[in-house]
Amino acid sequence: MSVSVSNSTTQHEDMVSATAAIEAVDVVKTYNTGKIRVNALRGVDLNVGRGEMVAIMGPSGCGKTTLLNCLSGLDTIDNGVIKIAGNDLATLSDNDRTEYRAQNMGFIFQFYNLLPVLSAVENVELPLVVSGVNPKKAREQALKGLERVGLSDWATHKPAELSGGQRQRVTIARALVNEPAIVWADEPTGDLDSETADEVMGLMVDLNRRNQQSFVIVTHDPRIAAMTSRIIRMKDGVIVSDEQVNGEVDRQPDA
Repeated sequence: MSVSVSNSTTQHEDMVSATAAIEAVDVVKTYNTGKIRVNALRGVDLNVGRGEMVAIMGPSGCGKTTLLNCLSGLDTIDNGVIKIAGNDLATLSDNDRTEYRAQNMGFIFQFYNLLPVLSAVENVELPLVVSGVNPKKAREQALKGLERVGLSDWATHKPAELSGGQRQRVTIARALVNEPAIVWADEPTGDLDSETADEVMGLMVDLNRRNQQSFVIVTHDPRIAAMTSRIIRMKDGVIVSDEQVNGEVDRQPDA
């Protein structure tokens, strides 16, 4: 009987690994400034499936952005394991980890992070050019990316000539130009009015459904979270609830 249970457990773990885009087990992250020790993440376990759109919510300082940065490999962890599509990024060199992110991940931030001296299409093609893609091919892909977000007519405009919503659409196009498996978004609508925020979020939902890319979105806005398929709530560095947007609670770990 014990052998049967062991095999069943192993098969379940293999199945999770095969379908998970993101796996985090007992992730711990502590910041030590010398005078203050902050336990930003305290043993976080999380699985995100391929093609899933997940919102991470919670009060300021609860660890949302820290979790996103650690999951994406932008920040290191003190303990635990994080795997992206089965790959443990901690085992990669800095250069290999950077290259892996460039090829497999896209990033969307609240304040756009667009280069003001470059046009919309130049901003979008930048990740491809840096990765060594042929300039002509990079330009073609960037123009297709702008078309996908409805900005074909604004390709030659610089960020200062665009509205907030248009700038965020450029950011989304840039994040998706390399066709990443995972898109990380940190307060992507935080600097937008509610109407524009809904439009931008609607665009991301549509792209998620059409391309089956995994989205992990940090947000304070319940309306934005309600447009995802799953809401994870954090408090004091731990996940306190993990629920389907339709209201069905998937699991409820202790705080």
